[in-house]
Amino acid sequence: MDAHALRRQGWTISAIARHLGRDRKTIRAYLNGEIEPGRRRQAPDALVPFLEYCRQRLADDPHLWGSTLFDEVRELGYEGAYSTFTRALRRHQVRPHCEPCHTTAGRDAAIITHPPGEEIQFDWLELPTPPAEWGVGEHAHLLVGALAHSGRWRAVLAESEDFPHLVQALDQVVRRLGGTARRWRFDRMATVCYPSSGQVTAAFASVAKYYGVSVDICPPRRGNRKGVVEKANHSAAQRWWRTVPDGLSVEQAQTGIDKLAVRMDERRRTVDGIKVTVGELAAAEPLLEIPALPFPAELVVERTVTAQGLVPFEGNFYSVPPGLPGARVLIIHRLGEDFVNIATAARAVIARHRRAIRGSGQSVRDAGHVIAMERKVLESFSDRAPCKSKVRRPPSEAALAEAEKLREQRATGSTAERVVIDLSHYAAVADRLRHVPPPKEEENEQ
Repeated sequence: MDAHALRRQGWTISAIARHLGRDRKTIRAYLNGEIEPGRRRQAPDALVPFLEYCRQRLADDPHLWGSTLFDEVRELGYEGAYSTFTRALRRHQVRPHCEPCHTTAGRDAAIITHPPGEEIQFDWLELPTPPAEWGVGEHAHLLVGALAHSGRWRAVLAESEDFPHLVQALDQVVRRLGGTARRWRFDRMATVCYPSSGQVTAAFASVAKYYGVSVDICPPRRGNRKGVVEKANHSAAQRWWRTVPDGLSVEQAQTGIDKLAVRMDERRRTVDGIKVTVGELAAAEPLLEIPALPFPAELVVERTVTAQGLVPFEGNFYSVPPGLPGARVLIIHRLGEDFVNIATAARAVIARHRRAIRGSGQSVRDAGHVIAMERKVLESFSDRAPCKSKVRRPPSEAALAEAEKLREQRATGSTAERVVIDLSHYAAVADRLRHVPPPKEEENEQ
């Protein structure tokens, strides 16, 4: 209002700007009505070009995480920050309402302290509808391990949830974390404890002793006791599994979950008033060293031999002797060893190979298998020209003789066949009956 009053008194724009301590362009915009006093100029909404895409994605999947959608629009060219993005989603009311999934507020929540390096929480995450080429059935299996203090987590895909695969996945998770905490926490999974009592099994007690840790079991129906790993499960399912395309191999999917876990280390935390990242917290945790080799559990999986005499295992192929295409064989591998045994269903070993690096895509072939396969292929190979299809070849003499035998057998068959096929037998019988004289009557003796 001062600018308008001074202008009416004949002041110039430069004099008004010097008097009010403002820029001349700002004073001119106020006087021309381009800017209203007390209202800031709104910056253009950067989400408008991407609004229809966001609406369509959330219409297809109403529960898609905002962070996942943010990652997608960033790749499409969105340059705003995440907070600006979520604020724009709320302002435009992009996400549809889902009444059944409306969360319940007002529940009590206890705070559990986790000292650094004290606890790792483990949990299996069953992922539905995996790619068919994985051959794992209706669910893929992801073992997630999270440090309870810092929140750093790592995850490993496994073929099943049995004891050997659990031990293998546990070893790979702790190696990705850079060490192990003093205690491992699980829910009541049967491969770790007896679900009815919660007592750790003897087999898993040996595993815990090997790694030098103690095992804690969650109380019954208290899965939220391991809330750190449950949150990690949620992140893995929403930010990674929902976007896994078809045609992706297990090794490529494992690379994707590893990248997400590393990116999640950039999350911000406030500890004692100091802002740090999850990665910085995890680097300061005093973790225990792990053994050089994993616990020697015996891993046994079933595979089908290909037409080339190869057996797939952990992203590599291993050769077997020829003559077994389509056969079901067992791959036996003791964790920590450098060799892989291939056996029949009766566990008779038919091949033994040095184990290749997991997921390297190598074809490990024995020289003897290669030579035997080449010989077998060459034996069945022929350099003759293919037969001509437009050639006249009538039945041979031998074929005609065989046909005549069949006709004779048919003519001298059963009586019923003769009645139906040849009626001349009736005429012959009738002719004999006409020429036979009648029998003489014997005279009675008096």
